[in-house]
Amino acid sequence: MSQQVEIRANFGEPAAAQEALRKLQALRAFEVNGLLENGLLTATVDEEVVERAVHMIEQIGGSPETGAIG
Repeated sequence: MSQQVEIRANFGEPAAAQEALRKLQALRAFEVNGLLENGLLTATVDEEVVERAVHMIEQIGGSPETGAIG
């Protein structure tokens, strides 16, 4: 059983946060939420896709932080 990882990201603009939300959903994130209108996003993903998710967030212009859950 793989571990879940929480990713918190800050974006300079709401449109970037919305784009990240859609792409994280495509990566099958367990949960994605936040204050998108403020450019803030939190996602829970499987540890197997963390690197891909973080790279994608950085490409969109976000500043991600990760932390293990549980």
